Amino acid sequence: MTSAITREWVGFNTFAAATQTQLLQLLKRLKEENVNKLTILVMGKCGVGKSSTINSILGERAVTVNAFQSEGLSPVMVSRSRTGFILNLIDTPGLIEEGYINNQTMEIIKNFLLNKTIDILLYVDRIDTYRVDNLDKMVIRAITDSFGKEIWKRALIVLTHSQSSPPDGLSYDEFFSIRSEALVKVVQDGAWLKKYDTVASTIPFVLVENSGSCNKNVDGEKVLPNGIAWIPNLVKTIVEVAMNGCKSITVDKKLIEGPNPNERGKRYIPLILAFQ
Repeated sequence: MTSAITREWVGFNTFAAATQTQLLQLLKRLKEENVNKLTILVMGKCGVGKSSTINSILGERAVTVNAFQSEGLSPVMVSRSRTGFILNLIDTPGLIEEGYINNQTMEIIKNFLLNKTIDILLYVDRIDTYRVDNLDKMVIRAITDSFGKEIWKRALIVLTHSQSSPPDGLSYDEFFSIRSEALVKVVQDGAWLKKYDTVASTIPFVLVENSGSCNKNVDGEKVLPNGIAWIPNLVKTIVEVAMNGCKSITVDKKLIEGPNPNERGKRYIPLILAFQ
């Protein structure tokens, strides 16, 4: 499969000056560590804001967002270049169809990623989803079975719709804490991690707000209810994960096929039965 055409990151110029300054500093930090390219895989359920988050990171409408149509079946990679640094973002379709993992979609994603290296996984969900269930665990497990447990050492969890008001009686920070703790437990269980394994608890969470009505500070930066300018904060967290010393994930045939291709899919049976 041919690679995406790398284009100049023109959307960069749409950011507020303060955001541009911070992003340039972060890119410089990566280049000083001889990191001249990052490939970011964006995954999650349907309708959580994966495509919108990619567009927000780039400052342009690079991938299609349509709330009234189902997501496309094929992943899309967009590549942008700035000051000699290349940023690749891979948008993927949601993995759930009619209450189950769509194995065909997962196979399409894996084949698309063949011979690519995943530097960062952005697992996207909504902050205003008030509970987790077996569907969440099934998605986490499908990602783990496809790319291995190690991918969670290169992961961030992104919570969209973060300008949402918390339920009555909760502060914004309490709302975020409850939601993040619930997702940590889902990753712990869904990724086959043992109780003493601290990987899930160390995955950073980042709040984002992709809507055009997102509030701005005096510098014109998009900010959350807690006052954080979220775009530079997201990129800062991506850079920190990229430099955490853990290996990137190279997607080769061995990783895709696993030790026994005939066993693929069988591990989902208990989850499907539990959901029923």
